[in-house]
Amino acid sequence: MPDLFYLVSTWWKQMLALVLLSLITVSVILFFKPSEYLAVTTALPASSYAADKGSVFNKNVQLLYPAMGTPDDLDMIIGTAQLDTVYIAVAEQFGLAELYKVKEQGPAAIRKAAYILKGNIRVIKSDFSELKVKVWDGNKTLAPQLANAITDKLQAIHQDLQNNNNIELIKSLQNGKAKLQADIDSISNYLKKALVDGNASESYVARRKVLTDQIQEYDKLIGEYQLIADKKPPVLAIVERARVSDWPDKPKRLPALITTLVLGGLFSLLIALVAEKRKSRSR
Repeated sequence: MPDLFYLVSTWWKQMLALVLLSLITVSVILFFKPSEYLAVTTALPASSYAADKGSVFNKNVQLLYPAMGTPDDLDMIIGTAQLDTVYIAVAEQFGLAELYKVKEQGPAAIRKAAYILKGNIRVIKSDFSELKVKVWDGNKTLAPQLANAITDKLQAIHQDLQNNNNIELIKSLQNGKAKLQADIDSISNYLKKALVDGNASESYVARRKVLTDQIQEYDKLIGEYQLIADKKPPVLAIVERARVSDWPDKPKRLPALITTLVLGGLFSLLIALVAEKRKSRSR
């Protein structure tokens, strides 16, 4: 085991010079590195059953529907956050190509700005099963706007996907209603002609009554599904909107300097140890 006191007392000038050089280098890098402010939007998964008309119109099963979604519901949203679609839309909305001073023009500039934006964002699921949209930006006012806009865009995409099923059902019901109405019109025309001829059939009257009842049932279903479609139930429940931060999050200057000081001291001590061993061997 080498004598550390002797080692330090012998090589302290060289060790101090190395540590100071490391601190100066890191300080210069940190000085020129721009400050970045962090903005965070927090959300929870909303219940996917809210898009089911049974959760509204069926009183017998209302209590069976959970108020919130499951943590697994966030996985799909986090997957969508990996796509460029979200960031291209936000980059175009805020004119980030100009703010980021992108040299490209047209769609290429928007894609480049979206690429830069994506590099400054983390969309994660926290340990408490919350969705966290984190944005770092040099403009402390813009950072929360971007975080909220990205969260809203993710919300809108999954709302549309969730709502598409109800819209398709409405179209199918409307097509079915149109066919029933055509049958009713055909029967009504026949009955008008039969009344004139004096040979009306009760079976046709009964058939028209059945079809009319079916149309009323179709109208009821269309109204229920239309209400859910217009409501567009959310997929995210926003817990906390991003807000302006008064202090930059990056770079963390003090921790970086302390780390540099510790590592520089250990590294200089190692170099002094190697140099002392070589010196001893040469004697």
